[in-house]
Amino acid sequence: MASLERNNKILLDLVRQSGNNLCADCGAPEPDWASYTLGVFVCLNCSGMHRNLPAVSKVKSIRLDRWEDSLVEFMQKMGNSAARAIYEKYVPAFFYRPQQKDCNVLKDQWIRAKYERREFTGENSHCQQVYSSDVFESTLWKKGKDNKQFLKRVFLLSRKDFTLRYFIKEDSKVPKAVISMKDLNAVFQPEKIGHAHGLQISYLHDERMRNLFVYHENGQVIVSLFNAIRATRLAYLQKKHPTLHVNDLIPQITRHCLKEGYMEKTGPTQREPFKKRWFTLCSGNRKLLYFKSPLDATELGAVFIGTESHSYSVSEISGRSTRGGRWHCGITLQTPGRQFVFMCEQEQEQREWLEAITKVISQAMTPEDYANEANLGRGK
Repeated sequence: MASLERNNKILLDLVRQSGNNLCADCGAPEPDWASYTLGVFVCLNCSGMHRNLPAVSKVKSIRLDRWEDSLVEFMQKMGNSAARAIYEKYVPAFFYRPQQKDCNVLKDQWIRAKYERREFTGENSHCQQVYSSDVFESTLWKKGKDNKQFLKRVFLLSRKDFTLRYFIKEDSKVPKAVISMKDLNAVFQPEKIGHAHGLQISYLHDERMRNLFVYHENGQVIVSLFNAIRATRLAYLQKKHPTLHVNDLIPQITRHCLKEGYMEKTGPTQREPFKKRWFTLCSGNRKLLYFKSPLDATELGAVFIGTESHSYSVSEISGRSTRGGRWHCGITLQTPGRQFVFMCEQEQEQREWLEAITKVISQAMTPEDYANEANLGRGK
């Protein structure tokens, strides 16, 4: 018993040390588990993924399980920093490193890439060549533009001309769409799409945002495509901005939305009836997009959000609105050309939208933002 208590105390002291105090795989604070074959401290969620790799990783609770002296000594010798120096030695700059909030397929494939396939140790460089090859081809299930049915489509990613094409049939010569890396964005949306491997690919088409919703049954395939898209996007950005350091370009590869959800909106005179719409706010392009439903292929409209010095502001509508909407937690978004009124169902949603929009307004505008503002005169 004394040995058990002593070993658990050693582990609890180890996990408080810098490097060990965050999950080795997703960065979650205060990890309670450890892989005693790899020498890393991990969170409960990631420990479950390690259990799926019994030939590579075996895990124990650092609080509840019995630890032999030899295993504790190994954990003292390794730890997260030493393990990272081995298993993450050659992670490409474009490769997405999942965080605690990311979906499970990203974390699972990150763990498998590090420890099972050992892609980043220098032993299997051919694994990384897949992401940066001139052509990456994959057959995915894609949601129809005007219906809920998912059909197989062939996707072809080209590093030569920085495009993503997709074809209706395997033997098709002419692509259904040719998407430039200039405006392409890819993010995992499993809950929205209704599949654990659901990926949303967005791009501009005729000055409107177009969404493709796809998935693949194999997690490795869909995450490999995602990282191949990131590799191609980075190559495009490096060509576009040759003087910028790669670290300055990495945040531009993938745009994550600050907030998504339903609100009600009225028309330009504010006498029109309120209509329920699905909104998406992205800080990367400073646009508040709205759709009829979450899985719509094309936006209904967009509102550019500038800075306070350019006459943009957002505020809460005090009191309950009686203007005909079903929801009563109001937001006013003031732009140079129009005042927009939105209604949220709950006060929590109202607060989150106010915080997200305020965050965009507080960010300085780039030359590209000014160009987008000039081109976007169609918020309705």
